[in-house]
Amino acid sequence: MQRYKTCGTCSREIEFNVSDDGRVENVRFIGGCVGNTQAVARLVEGRSAEEVISLLKGIQCRNGTSCGDQLAKALEQYVRK
Repeated sequence: MQRYKTCGTCSREIEFNVSDDGRVENVRFIGGCVGNTQAVARLVEGRSAEEVISLLKGIQCRNGTSCGDQLAKALEQYVRK
């Protein structure tokens, strides 16, 4: 399980896994708007990390970021390892 501390969003942290074949799994936002974060988590389940980054990077809600954008940043950080 990977953990990412968010910045500039209502959610405080994101937990997620990336499978051996690069698929995003088990996304869980800690804090934030429950309906929106659950929707994002369900919609990205099973997609490749690269696809999720492409879809969510740059989406803004407030403070120049969003929960989706923060997930994209978390995945980028993971992929670069």
